[in-house]
Amino acid sequence: MSERKVLNKYYPPDFDPAKIPKLKLPKDRQYVVRLMAPFNMRCKTCGEYIYKGKKFNARKETVQNESYLGLPIFRFYIKCTRCLAEITFKTDPENTDYTMEHGATRNFQAEKLLEEEEKRMQKEREEEELNNPMKVLENRTKDSKLEMEVLENLQELKELNQRQANVDFEAMLKQYKELEEEQRRKEQEEDEQEMKAMLEQAQNRRLLADSDSDEEPAKPRPNPTAHTKPTDILQEDPQPQSKKPRMESWERSVGKLSTKAQLAGLVARRKEKDKADPALENGMETRGTTASTGSLPAATAAATSSLGLLGAYSDSEDSASD
Repeated sequence: MSERKVLNKYYPPDFDPAKIPKLKLPKDRQYVVRLMAPFNMRCKTCGEYIYKGKKFNARKETVQNESYLGLPIFRFYIKCTRCLAEITFKTDPENTDYTMEHGATRNFQAEKLLEEEEKRMQKEREEEELNNPMKVLENRTKDSKLEMEVLENLQELKELNQRQANVDFEAMLKQYKELEEEQRRKEQEEDEQEMKAMLEQAQNRRLLADSDSDEEPAKPRPNPTAHTKPTDILQEDPQPQSKKPRMESWERSVGKLSTKAQLAGLVARRKEKDKADPALENGMETRGTTASTGSLPAATAAATSSLGLLGAYSDSEDSASD
Protein backbone atom coordinates (compact mmCIF):
# COMPACT_ATOMS: atom_id res chain seq x y z
CA MET A 1 0.00 0.00 0.00
CA SER A 2 1.43 3.38 -0.98
CA GLU A 3 1.92 6.32 1.33
CA ARG A 4 -0.75 8.93 1.76
CA LYS A 5 1.64 11.89 1.55
CA VAL A 6 4.24 11.31 -1.11
CA LEU A 7 7.37 13.42 -0.89
CA ASN A 8 9.51 11.78 -3.58
CA LYS A 9 8.15 11.06 -7.02
CA TYR A 10 9.43 8.56 -9.48
CA TYR A 11 10.83 9.79 -12.78
CA PRO A 12 11.48 7.13 -15.40
CA PRO A 13 14.85 7.07 -17.25
CA ASP A 14 13.30 8.12 -20.54
CA PHE A 15 11.55 11.17 -19.01
CA ASP A 16 11.83 14.30 -21.16
CA PRO A 17 10.21 17.50 -19.75
CA ALA A 18 10.28 19.11 -23.22
CA LYS A 19 7.69 16.65 -24.40
CA ILE A 20 5.17 17.87 -21.79
CA PRO A 21 2.45 19.90 -23.55
CA LYS A 22 2.27 23.51 -22.40
CA LEU A 23 -0.92 25.36 -21.67
CA LYS A 24 -1.27 28.10 -24.24
CA LEU A 25 -3.19 31.11 -22.91
CA PRO A 26 -4.01 34.21 -24.93
CA LYS A 27 -1.77 37.18 -24.32
CA ASP A 28 -4.72 39.53 -23.85
CA ARG A 29 -6.26 37.33 -21.20
CA GLN A 30 -8.27 39.23 -18.56
CA TYR A 31 -8.22 38.65 -14.79
CA VAL A 32 -10.79 39.78 -12.23
CA VAL A 33 -9.17 41.81 -9.46
CA ARG A 34 -10.35 43.99 -6.58
CA LEU A 35 -9.07 47.57 -6.69
CA MET A 36 -9.81 51.11 -5.57
CA ALA A 37 -10.27 54.14 -7.81
CA PRO A 38 -6.83 55.80 -8.12
CA PHE A 39 -8.20 59.35 -8.60
CA ASN A 40 -11.43 61.36 -8.61
CA MET A 41 -13.40 61.04 -11.84
CA ARG A 42 -16.80 61.88 -13.32
CA CYS A 43 -18.81 59.60 -15.60
CA LYS A 44 -19.45 61.04 -19.07
CA THR A 45 -22.74 59.17 -19.46
CA CYS A 46 -24.65 60.12 -16.29
CA GLY A 47 -22.36 62.68 -14.62
CA GLU A 48 -21.89 60.58 -11.48
CA TYR A 49 -18.87 61.48 -9.37
CA ILE A 50 -16.57 58.61 -8.43
CA TYR A 51 -14.25 59.54 -5.62
CA LYS A 52 -10.72 58.31 -4.98
CA GLY A 53 -10.60 55.14 -2.90
CA LYS A 54 -13.95 53.67 -3.99
CA LYS A 55 -13.68 49.88 -4.40
CA PHE A 56 -14.54 48.03 -7.61
CA ASN A 57 -14.42 44.52 -9.01
CA ALA A 58 -12.35 45.30 -12.12
CA ARG A 59 -11.00 43.34 -15.07
CA LYS A 60 -7.26 43.60 -15.67
CA GLU A 61 -5.38 42.92 -18.90
CA THR A 62 -1.90 43.58 -20.26
CA VAL A 63 -1.67 46.28 -22.94
CA GLN A 64 -0.17 44.90 -26.13
CA ASN A 65 2.81 46.57 -27.82
CA GLU A 66 3.24 49.10 -24.96
CA SER A 67 5.89 49.08 -22.29
CA TYR A 68 8.18 51.46 -20.41
CA LEU A 69 11.77 50.35 -19.88
CA GLY A 70 10.65 46.74 -20.07
CA LEU A 71 7.78 47.27 -17.57
CA PRO A 72 4.39 46.12 -18.82
CA ILE A 73 1.42 48.48 -18.81
CA PHE A 74 -1.92 47.23 -17.47
CA ARG A 75 -5.43 48.33 -18.37
CA PHE A 76 -8.41 48.20 -15.96
CA TYR A 77 -12.12 48.05 -16.76
CA ILE A 78 -14.67 49.24 -14.20
CA LYS A 79 -18.38 50.13 -14.33
CA CYS A 80 -20.11 53.28 -13.20
CA THR A 81 -21.98 52.84 -9.93
CA ARG A 82 -25.06 54.59 -11.31
CA CYS A 83 -25.45 53.82 -15.04
CA LEU A 84 -23.10 50.79 -15.31
CA ALA A 85 -21.21 52.42 -18.18
CA GLU A 86 -17.74 51.02 -18.78
CA ILE A 87 -14.76 53.14 -17.70
CA THR A 88 -11.17 52.26 -18.54
CA PHE A 89 -7.81 53.59 -17.34
CA LYS A 90 -4.26 52.25 -17.46
CA THR A 91 -1.01 52.55 -15.54
CA ASP A 92 1.65 55.19 -16.25
CA PRO A 93 4.99 53.96 -14.85
CA GLU A 94 6.86 56.91 -16.37
CA ASN A 95 5.07 59.41 -14.07
CA THR A 96 4.17 56.85 -11.37
CA ASP A 97 0.50 57.57 -11.96
CA TYR A 98 -2.61 56.43 -13.88
CA THR A 99 -4.02 57.81 -17.12
CA MET A 100 -7.72 57.97 -18.05
CA GLU A 101 -8.66 56.40 -21.43
CA HIS A 102 -12.43 56.70 -21.95
CA GLY A 103 -15.77 56.61 -20.22
CA ALA A 104 -15.00 59.37 -17.65
CA THR A 105 -13.04 62.57 -17.12
CA ARG A 106 -10.46 63.02 -14.41
CA ASN A 107 -11.04 65.82 -11.93
CA PHE A 108 -8.25 68.32 -11.19
CA GLN A 109 -6.64 67.39 -14.49
CA ALA A 110 -5.89 71.06 -15.33
CA GLU A 111 -3.72 71.47 -12.25
CA LYS A 112 -1.79 68.34 -13.15
CA LEU A 113 -1.24 69.57 -16.69
CA LEU A 114 0.02 72.92 -15.40
CA GLU A 115 2.53 71.25 -13.14
CA GLU A 116 3.74 69.08 -16.01
CA GLU A 117 4.18 72.16 -18.23
CA GLU A 118 6.21 73.96 -15.56
CA LYS A 119 8.45 70.95 -15.13
CA ARG A 120 8.99 70.75 -18.89
CA MET A 121 9.92 74.44 -19.16
CA GLN A 122 12.30 74.20 -16.23
CA LYS A 123 13.99 71.22 -17.80
CA GLU A 124 14.43 73.01 -21.14
CA ARG A 125 15.88 76.05 -19.44
CA GLU A 126 18.43 73.98 -17.56
CA GLU A 127 19.51 72.30 -20.79
CA GLU A 128 19.98 75.69 -22.50
CA GLU A 129 22.00 77.12 -19.61
CA LEU A 130 24.19 74.05 -19.55
CA ASN A 131 25.57 74.72 -23.06
CA ASN A 132 25.26 78.54 -23.35
CA PRO A 133 26.83 80.77 -20.62
CA MET A 134 25.37 83.94 -22.15
CA LYS A 135 21.91 82.46 -21.74
CA VAL A 136 22.64 82.05 -18.02
CA LEU A 137 23.44 85.79 -17.73
CA GLU A 138 20.29 86.76 -19.62
CA ASN A 139 18.12 84.57 -17.42
CA ARG A 140 19.67 86.09 -14.28
CA THR A 141 19.00 89.65 -15.46
CA LYS A 142 15.43 88.70 -16.32
CA ASP A 143 14.94 87.15 -12.88
CA SER A 144 16.33 90.24 -11.11
CA LYS A 145 14.09 92.60 -13.12
CA LEU A 146 11.09 90.41 -12.41
CA GLU A 147 11.91 90.40 -8.71
CA MET A 148 12.22 94.21 -8.61
CA GLU A 149 8.88 94.60 -10.38
CA VAL A 150 7.22 92.25 -7.92
CA LEU A 151 8.62 94.22 -4.94
CA GLU A 152 7.45 97.54 -6.44
CA ASN A 153 3.98 96.17 -7.04
CA LEU A 154 3.85 94.86 -3.49
CA GLN A 155 4.89 98.26 -2.08
CA GLU A 156 2.22 100.00 -4.15
CA LEU A 157 -0.41 97.62 -2.88
CA LYS A 158 0.65 98.29 0.72
CA GLU A 159 0.47 102.07 0.25
CA LEU A 160 -2.94 101.74 -1.41
CA ASN A 161 -4.23 99.65 1.47
CA GLN A 162 -2.91 102.16 4.02
CA ARG A 163 -4.61 105.08 2.22
CA GLN A 164 -7.90 103.24 2.03
CA ALA A 165 -7.87 101.74 5.49
CA ASN A 166 -6.36 104.72 7.39
CA VAL A 167 -4.99 102.39 10.03
CA ASP A 168 -2.30 103.66 12.38
CA PHE A 169 -0.19 100.62 13.24
CA GLU A 170 1.76 102.47 15.94
CA ALA A 171 -1.46 103.43 17.70
CA MET A 172 -2.64 99.83 17.47
CA LEU A 173 0.57 98.56 19.04
CA LYS A 174 0.38 101.22 21.77
CA GLN A 175 -3.22 100.32 22.55
CA TYR A 176 -2.32 96.64 22.69
CA LYS A 177 0.50 97.37 25.16
CA GLU A 178 -1.84 99.44 27.33
CA LEU A 179 -4.38 96.63 27.38
CA GLU A 180 -1.70 94.18 28.41
CA GLU A 181 -0.51 96.45 31.23
CA GLU A 182 -4.07 96.98 32.47
CA GLN A 183 -4.75 93.26 32.44
CA ARG A 184 -1.53 92.60 34.34
CA ARG A 185 -2.43 95.26 36.93
CA LYS A 186 -5.89 93.74 37.40
CA GLU A 187 -4.36 90.33 37.96
CA GLN A 188 -1.99 91.74 40.59
CA GLU A 189 -4.87 93.47 42.40
CA GLU A 190 -6.91 90.27 42.40
CA ASP A 191 -3.96 88.36 43.84
CA GLU A 192 -3.50 90.96 46.58
CA GLN A 193 -7.21 90.83 47.48
CA GLU A 194 -7.09 87.05 47.69
CA MET A 195 -4.03 87.24 49.97
CA LYS A 196 -5.75 89.78 52.24
CA ALA A 197 -8.88 87.63 52.46
CA MET A 198 -6.81 84.59 53.38
CA LEU A 199 -4.93 86.54 56.07
CA GLU A 200 -8.19 87.85 57.53
CA GLN A 201 -9.66 84.36 57.68
CA ALA A 202 -6.57 83.05 59.46
CA GLN A 203 -6.66 85.94 61.94
CA ASN A 204 -10.38 85.39 62.67
CA ARG A 205 -9.75 81.72 63.31
CA ARG A 206 -6.94 82.58 65.72
CA LEU A 207 -9.13 85.07 67.57
CA LEU A 208 -11.96 82.53 67.86
CA ALA A 209 -9.56 79.95 69.25
CA ASP A 210 -8.22 82.48 71.81
CA SER A 211 -11.73 83.48 72.89
CA ASP A 212 -12.70 79.82 73.36
CA SER A 213 -9.66 79.25 75.55
CA ASP A 214 -10.46 82.38 77.62
CA GLU A 215 -14.05 81.29 78.25
CA GLU A 216 -12.94 78.03 79.90
CA PRO A 217 -12.82 78.47 83.74
CA ALA A 218 -9.36 78.40 85.21
CA LYS A 219 -8.81 75.81 87.92
CA PRO A 220 -7.82 77.36 91.29
CA ARG A 221 -4.40 76.36 92.46
CA PRO A 222 -3.75 75.86 96.18
CA ASN A 223 -1.57 78.52 97.71
CA PRO A 224 0.66 77.05 100.39
CA THR A 225 1.44 80.51 101.84
CA ALA A 226 -2.21 81.43 102.37
CA HIS A 227 -2.22 80.35 106.04
CA THR A 228 -1.40 83.33 108.15
CA LYS A 229 -1.81 81.55 111.50
CA PRO A 230 -0.49 78.16 112.54
CA THR A 231 -3.91 77.15 113.84
CA ASP A 232 -5.70 77.74 110.50
CA ILE A 233 -4.66 74.34 109.31
CA LEU A 234 -6.85 72.75 112.00
CA GLN A 235 -9.99 74.40 110.60
CA GLU A 236 -9.48 73.04 107.06
CA ASP A 237 -10.22 69.54 105.94
CA PRO A 238 -6.84 67.79 105.85
CA GLN A 239 -8.20 64.67 104.16
CA PRO A 240 -8.54 64.50 100.38
CA GLN A 241 -11.85 63.98 98.61
CA SER A 242 -11.20 60.27 98.14
CA LYS A 243 -10.91 59.68 101.94
CA LYS A 244 -14.08 61.52 102.88
CA PRO A 245 -16.43 58.52 102.40
CA ARG A 246 -14.18 56.42 104.66
CA MET A 247 -14.20 59.09 107.37
CA GLU A 248 -17.97 59.45 107.15
CA SER A 249 -18.50 55.67 107.56
CA TRP A 250 -16.06 55.65 110.52
CA GLU A 251 -17.87 58.54 112.20
CA ARG A 252 -21.25 56.86 111.72
CA SER A 253 -20.01 53.64 113.38
CA VAL A 254 -17.79 55.04 116.14
CA GLY A 255 -18.61 58.72 116.34
CA LYS A 256 -16.62 61.93 116.47
CA LEU A 257 -14.47 62.42 119.51
CA SER A 258 -13.15 65.79 118.50
CA THR A 259 -16.49 67.62 118.38
CA LYS A 260 -17.43 69.73 121.33
CA ALA A 261 -21.15 68.94 121.06
CA GLN A 262 -20.62 65.21 121.76
CA LEU A 263 -18.15 65.75 124.61
CA ALA A 264 -20.22 68.43 126.29
CA GLY A 265 -22.50 65.90 128.01
CA LEU A 266 -19.67 63.63 129.06
CA VAL A 267 -17.31 66.15 130.62
CA ALA A 268 -18.31 67.50 134.04
CA ARG A 269 -16.85 70.76 135.27
CA ARG A 270 -14.85 70.59 138.41
CA LYS A 271 -15.37 73.01 141.20
CA GLU A 272 -12.92 75.79 141.33
CA LYS A 273 -10.18 75.19 143.85
CA ASP A 274 -7.29 77.18 144.91
CA LYS A 275 -4.88 74.93 143.17
CA ALA A 276 -5.51 73.49 139.76
CA ASP A 277 -5.17 69.80 139.27
CA PRO A 278 -1.76 68.87 137.87
CA ALA A 279 -3.38 66.48 135.38
CA LEU A 280 -5.39 69.39 133.94
CA GLU A 281 -2.29 71.48 133.77
CA ASN A 282 -0.59 68.66 131.89
CA GLY A 283 -3.52 68.48 129.44
CA MET A 284 -3.46 72.22 128.84
CA GLU A 285 0.26 72.10 128.26
CA THR A 286 -0.30 69.25 125.82
CA ARG A 287 -2.88 71.25 123.90
CA GLY A 288 -0.66 74.29 123.83
CA THR A 289 2.21 72.38 122.40
CA THR A 290 -0.07 70.80 119.80
CA ALA A 291 -1.40 74.14 118.66
CA SER A 292 2.03 75.71 118.56
CA THR A 293 3.55 73.02 116.31
CA GLY A 294 2.16 73.88 112.84
CA SER A 295 4.40 71.44 111.10
CA LEU A 296 2.61 68.37 112.50
CA PRO A 297 -0.25 66.97 110.42
CA ALA A 298 -3.82 67.90 111.30
CA ALA A 299 -4.84 64.30 112.08
CA THR A 300 -2.17 64.06 114.84
CA ALA A 301 -3.33 67.38 116.29
CA ALA A 302 -6.96 66.25 116.42
CA ALA A 303 -6.01 62.93 118.08
CA THR A 304 -3.86 64.71 120.68
CA SER A 305 -6.65 67.13 121.64
CA SER A 306 -9.22 64.34 121.97
CA LEU A 307 -6.83 62.24 124.12
CA GLY A 308 -6.17 65.27 126.34
CA LEU A 309 -9.89 65.74 126.90
CA LEU A 310 -10.32 62.06 127.72
CA GLY A 311 -7.43 62.28 130.16
CA ALA A 312 -8.98 65.28 131.83
CA TYR A 313 -12.30 63.47 132.04
CA SER A 314 -10.70 60.44 133.73
CA ASP A 315 -8.89 62.64 136.23
CA SER A 316 -12.12 64.37 137.13
CA GLU A 317 -13.82 61.00 137.80
CA ASP A 318 -10.95 59.88 140.06
CA SER A 319 -11.12 63.04 142.06
CA ALA A 320 -14.89 62.76 142.46
CA SER A 321 -14.66 59.22 143.74
CA ASP A 322 -12.05 60.24 146.28
